[in-house]
Amino acid sequence: MFELLKTDSSTKARLGRLTTAHGVVDTPVFMSVGTQASVKALDPRELLELGTQIILGNTYHLNIRPGLDIIRAAGGLHQFMNWNLPILTDSGGFQVFSLAKIRKIKTHGVEFRSHLDGSPLFLGPKEAMEIQRVLGSDIAMVFDECPPHDAPAKEQRLAVERTIRWARECREQPRAHGQKVFGIVQGGSNPALREECAKALVAMEFDGYAIGGVSVGEPEPEMMKAVELAEPFLPAHKARYAMGLGTPAQMVELIARGVDMFDCVLPTRVARNGTAFTRKGAYSVKAGACKADFRPIEEGCECFACRHFTRAYLRHLLNVNEILGLRMLSVHNTHMFVKLMTDVRAALAAGTFAEFYREFIAGYVPSKKVLSARAAASLER
Repeated sequence: MFELLKTDSSTKARLGRLTTAHGVVDTPVFMSVGTQASVKALDPRELLELGTQIILGNTYHLNIRPGLDIIRAAGGLHQFMNWNLPILTDSGGFQVFSLAKIRKIKTHGVEFRSHLDGSPLFLGPKEAMEIQRVLGSDIAMVFDECPPHDAPAKEQRLAVERTIRWARECREQPRAHGQKVFGIVQGGSNPALREECAKALVAMEFDGYAIGGVSVGEPEPEMMKAVELAEPFLPAHKARYAMGLGTPAQMVELIARGVDMFDCVLPTRVARNGTAFTRKGAYSVKAGACKADFRPIEEGCECFACRHFTRAYLRHLLNVNEILGLRMLSVHNTHMFVKLMTDVRAALAAGTFAEFYREFIAGYVPSKKVLSARAAASLER
């Protein structure tokens, strides 16, 4: 499934190729988030034009709306949303964290109260894998427990034990034709728990491995530490996926630490608030400084929005609540994330990633506003 093509000589960055039932994905890769079977503000044609290789859907949300009967009748998630390239589906394990106020953890799964109408919903390893089988995703994630980053040690220990037990149950469930399954490493910032969880999952021989329990409100150093604790115990010949990440700088940092796959709602979420990502950082297009600024969103960018519209025009659209404004920022931000991965892969192929990494991190200025939005954005997953 995963072919490791090249490893950077001075970092842990990897160039790879992931083969799925609906096509090949070149890694490192950014996956646009389509929680509700749609990437917000963008249609499939635009996603293809932007170079999107794979998108992410969500088991919990799609099971509630539109429901499995509708998706089954449509012929699966690909047919339902008219997307013929790969799809990865989260198992609903993240909702164990994000919907903590309306769920109870049991031995064999989690009892939810629907966030829509309060109706009961049980989701465990069998249920999560059955839903993903019906969805027909190319990559299904095991059902896990994602505790808060500041959970007490006892709670972290129990979460790891459940994650390992539930992963074993997921491994035994039927799959859709050609569907691959990834394990998820939990353990917070506890070295022993991360090692224990990773080793247990690797022994089960999953098709790839995700590092979970990141982007759950923790400080950025803790995020990096969680990945660094898990990575050494993951096999080199399997894809590695850091869930729910991140900003451009975070992704480049984690690529240097050996991660291959990322997903994040930030590109479209901050676009709806009038924020644009660039190679140098993020800024508000709604700000007064853009009122008479007739430059593109980002100098040198070749996306549709930058080729056709100015900051001044987009600021006007955003301030009068015209939907074209947020759509064009969504186009630009998604293009920026996808193009960044394309450039990373080119640098890896050329053997110049270390230089690329140093220059990018040195030139990127993190935005406090974007970083503070990261935890809220994760709830859209």
